[in-house]
Amino acid sequence: MILSDKDIAKEIKGGEITLKPFSRKHLQPASVDLHLDKQFLVFNTIENFIIDVKAPAEDLMTPVELKPNKPFILHPGEFALGLILEETGVSNRLVGRLEGKSSLGRLGLIIHTTAGYLDPGNSLKMTLELFNAGPLPIKLYYKMPIAQMAFEYLSSPCERPYGSEGLNSKYHGDMRPKASAMHKNF
Repeated sequence: MILSDKDIAKEIKGGEITLKPFSRKHLQPASVDLHLDKQFLVFNTIENFIIDVKAPAEDLMTPVELKPNKPFILHPGEFALGLILEETGVSNRLVGRLEGKSSLGRLGLIIHTTAGYLDPGNSLKMTLELFNAGPLPIKLYYKMPIAQMAFEYLSSPCERPYGSEGLNSKYHGDMRPKASAMHKNF
């Protein structure tokens, strides 16, 4: 069951949902608006010519940090990792689902290609998998509304929250965009 604005506010107050910073003005009927941080990772195509999923990916990407009042420009067909400004977390009773903003989707911006899921027990600044599917470059600005998070109750509290021993939780508690850790699966 997806939580209403009333239940999201109740769970934030009760500590079951973490949103830092949080303002009620960002609360929608069944979600919370989230904002773009200033940290990105972009592919370094000068020094890399192929992605090997069995190899660490840290050297594949270069960090970029926005300067005040300077946009991040995402060109058509480009991909970058971005970051949600708010630290977002859920207890072992809830999950979160990250979705794009319709107004940005209508401009061709995809905010996550696959990973829009906040596991029970995780609290982090969620990574955005930004892709410009449109025909023109898109300017993205620090603190602009970029996504929305909906929350759902689990049928019962999970026994092993994200980050528990043996789960291979590669992105637990991340506060910066992080390159793929797929190689740890091999």
